[in-house]
Amino acid sequence: MIWALQFFLGLLVANAGEWCMHRYILHYYGKRPDSFWAYHWHEHHYAAQQSDMIDSGYKSWPIRWNTQAKEWLTLMSILLVNAPFFWWANGYAFGMYLSVFSYYIVHRQAHLDSCWAKKYLPWHYDHHLYDPNANWCVTYPLFDYVMNTRRKRDIDL
Repeated sequence: MIWALQFFLGLLVANAGEWCMHRYILHYYGKRPDSFWAYHWHEHHYAAQQSDMIDSGYKSWPIRWNTQAKEWLTLMSILLVNAPFFWWANGYAFGMYLSVFSYYIVHRQAHLDSCWAKKYLPWHYDHHLYDPNANWCVTYPLFDYVMNTRRKRDIDL
């Protein structure tokens, strides 16, 4: 029972973290051209806007210093920070690790296949092609609903 609660807490914290990081770091600092986070707004959003959600930086493994490589670095840092939880709250750590891996897989797929994104991640599709100032969650829009930032498009794009 304790492990399951820890696991659920890990999923919850990861989703809240995904929302906060996307909203307050990737978009606030990302709009500043001199910021490390500028790749998100100036590369990733630009590519998605120009190509109906497709970001060609995801077509190969992150061996160049592009959007995907910077995302990998950030995700690996999150995993590293949460690694100590395996010793005293491993349910929480498993929830966090599952969330980070899920994030990478679905985010990458969403930017390789726009039809898939529109069907399975409509909130993320809406974020890129409808309202970049809402729909901050990628894997699941729980915190967008909690924070009242889930915005659905009025018409089908």
